[in-house]
Amino acid sequence: MIQEKLDRINELARLAKLRELSAEELEERKVLRMEYIAEWRRGTLEVLESIYILDENGKEVKLPRKKKK
Repeated sequence: MIQEKLDRINELARLAKLRELSAEELEERKVLRMEYIAEWRRGTLEVLESIYILDENGKEVKLPRKKKK
């Protein structure tokens, strides 16, 4: 995420503590937060997909994905 967007998220958080945000600011904060969370998830998944564990035989195997219910 671009540093300017992170700075804007922080600025909106500071403003929210001082006063009520306008409808436009609330929507902007919502969009920026969703973008940040999506990027964080992508990065976390990349890390998890590069992890290998040792099975009972000492062989490296890729970390299995959690099954969805």
